[in-house]
Amino acid sequence: MASKKEMSKRTIVLASGVFDLLHLGHVKFLEEAKKSGGKDAELVVIVARDSTMEKRKGEKPVMFENQRRTLVESLKVVDEAVLGYEKFDLGKVIEKIKPDVIAFGYDQDGMEKNVRDYVEKQGLKIKIVRISKFEEDELDSSSKIKKKIIEDFER
Repeated sequence: MASKKEMSKRTIVLASGVFDLLHLGHVKFLEEAKKSGGKDAELVVIVARDSTMEKRKGEKPVMFENQRRTLVESLKVVDEAVLGYEKFDLGKVIEKIKPDVIAFGYDQDGMEKNVRDYVEKQGLKIKIVRISKFEEDELDSSSKIKKKIIEDFER
């Protein structure tokens, strides 16, 4: 049986993130990620597990992982959103999704380096792109949104 990629012949772009308190910066990142794959690209997004966010950022997300995944998948630019593995395994992710392009946000340095090293070591033909930060916007990050809510609540 042919895989989804073989049937569609579309360039698969992989992007990932927590996407807690979905905001315009997330949408712009995902739009640019998809564009990096060309005209008929398919965008698959990995949404980080609650446990992964706790480990990496030291705090629980505001929204549960299933809600975040559903919201991300509902975006017009996203073709599919999946939850990450409980125990992160880069090889398993690449083997399952078979991306042609992996897109990273401006704030994903550590992860980008790990992926670059893995792709080189395995001799994979995967293009890695960095999506730069967009024009400053008052509420372009989840932490800024949380801060504004607290400030407005304290008034």
